Amino acid sequence: MAWSIAEVARMSGVTSRTLRHYDEIGLLPPAGFGSNGHRSYEEADLLRLQRILLMRELGLGLREIRRVLDERTDPVSALREHHRRLCEERDRLDTLVSTVERTIAELEEGKGDNDMAKISRPENLFEGLEHTAEEDAEVRERWPQAWEEARRSRETMTEADQEAWQREATAQMIRFAEFMVAGTPPDDPAVQAETDAHYQGICRFWTPNAEAYVGLGRTYVDDPRMRANFDRIADGLAAYQRDAMVAYAEARLS
Repeated sequence: MAWSIAEVARMSGVTSRTLRHYDEIGLLPPAGFGSNGHRSYEEADLLRLQRILLMRELGLGLREIRRVLDERTDPVSALREHHRRLCEERDRLDTLVSTVERTIAELEEGKGDNDMAKISRPENLFEGLEHTAEEDAEVRERWPQAWEEARRSRETMTEADQEAWQREATAQMIRFAEFMVAGTPPDDPAVQAETDAHYQGICRFWTPNAEAYVGLGRTYVDDPRMRANFDRIADGLAAYQRDAMVAYAEARLS
């Protein structure tokens, strides 16, 4: 049985334009073309599309997805691995739901207090949040070599190293939020000193040039999941840190 591109788009929720793009880059070529020149897909193509979408959900970029698919791993084994990683993500999201529920309860209890209460200092309020900036989609898609260097660097970190890094990432986000709430301009020397610390932290994994560092800051705002991580600490934090990174790149990396 074969399905048209319109039918596959309807079933999967992927636009026809995206399906054509996947064909153009060799990620999902159709089984064939009809007499009218339209693409047609068979069951094997649908299973391949399912794997592509699963890996996209897990945060993989198109280049990495292509590499995984080219390895021709047994489909059942591959799906078992996807299932394992999805279960890990489900558990993380369950933890995050509990974190947000706890934060809502605490904020409701504190209504009428100082507005500074919007920033939650206790580290347990950030349980389940991910602050892996070097893994953002733009780095992975536009600078694959840099992303690979970051991946190798992370593999050398012990569990204790990772925990310490996560704690510092959280603390740094709070410091940026405090500057923002105080009305300090993003290009203020104190904010730029914190931004330099942020840049040096990124350099532990890869060394972005001015364009890459600005692009990284842009994804803090443009990527909904990343923006949500920042803005759960303080509304507008993602945009504020992006502006600080732009100022830093223009002054020190250009």
